[in-house]
Amino acid sequence: MKTIEASGLTKYYGSLLAVDNVSFSVKRGEVFGFLGPNGAGKTTTVRMLTGILRPSRGEVRVLGYDMLDEHEKILAREMMGIVPEMANPYVDLTAMGNLRLMGELYGMGKREIEKRALDLLKLFGLYERRKSKVRAFSKGMRQRLILAMALIGDPEVLFLDEPTSGLDVISARMIRDIIRDEHRKGRTIFLTTHNMAEANELCQRVAIIRRGKLVAIDTPEKLKTLGKGLSVEVSFEPMVFEGSAIDSALRVEHRGDKIRIYTDDPDATIRELVRYAEEKGLRIVSLKTLSPSLEDIFVELVGGKDD
Repeated sequence: MKTIEASGLTKYYGSLLAVDNVSFSVKRGEVFGFLGPNGAGKTTTVRMLTGILRPSRGEVRVLGYDMLDEHEKILAREMMGIVPEMANPYVDLTAMGNLRLMGELYGMGKREIEKRALDLLKLFGLYERRKSKVRAFSKGMRQRLILAMALIGDPEVLFLDEPTSGLDVISARMIRDIIRDEHRKGRTIFLTTHNMAEANELCQRVAIIRRGKLVAIDTPEKLKTLGKGLSVEVSFEPMVFEGSAIDSALRVEHRGDKIRIYTDDPDATIRELVRYAEEKGLRIVSLKTLSPSLEDIFVELVGGKDD
C-alpha cells in the first residue's frame, strides 16, 4: 500500500512557480528522502503533503485520505507526526508539559499520555529533565523533544523537515538512531535533509527536486550509478603532494588531510601514487578507491547552486 501519493502537484506564489507538476508515491514502511538545494521547493511540497498549503493544481493522498477534502484532511492529520523546519517547543512549559499538551491535542486519554510521554522522555534521553522548563534546553534537547512530541500520538507517518540541522554529533546520531528504530517498527518516514550522508544512510529511496521539478527518484545506490568516473583518495605523512605528478588524474581536490584524485583508470593512479610516495620518501597513511557518492550525484543533478 502507498502511504503518500502526490500527482501533478503544482504551487504558485503569485507569478512565481514554486513547485511544478511533481508526482511521486511513498510506500508503507519506507524511509523516503526528499532532497534539493535551498529554494528548490522542498518545504512547499511538504506543506502541501501535510495539508498546511493547498496546491494550485494536483492531488495529494496520505494514508488513502484526500488532503484537498477538509474532513478527510483532519482524519489524515490525526495519524501524522510532523516536525517542521525551525520548529520550537513551548519554552515556558516543562518537557513533560509539552508532551501532555500534544497528547491532549491528539485526543489521547490521561493515562495513555502519561505512559507514552515517560517512555518517550527515556528514549530521547530527557527523562532527568522532564520537570525543567524548555527555555533552559539546548538546541539538541529541544529538537529531540520536538521529535518526541511528533511521536506522542503513535502516528503512522512521520514528516521530518531537516531534523538534525545544526545539531551536535551526539544529538544528531541519537535522532538518526531513533529514525532507524521507527522504520524497523514499520513507520513510514518522509525526510527532507541537506545531509547527503544521512540520506544515503537512512533512506530506501530518495527524490531530488530542482527549481520545483523532480529531476531524479530512485534508491541511493542506483542513483550513484549515474555518476561519472571513479576517484582515488590518499593521505600521506608528511602531507606533500604535487597534483601534476599524477598523469592519469582528471581532477585533483584537497580534502582536509587527504587528496582525492578523479580518474578513469584507478589502477594506473594507484601505481603512480605508490611510485610518488617512494620517490618522495612519504608514508601512505590511507589509500582507497571510491565510487561516486550521493553528494556527487546531487551536485551533478542540481548544478551545485542554491535556487
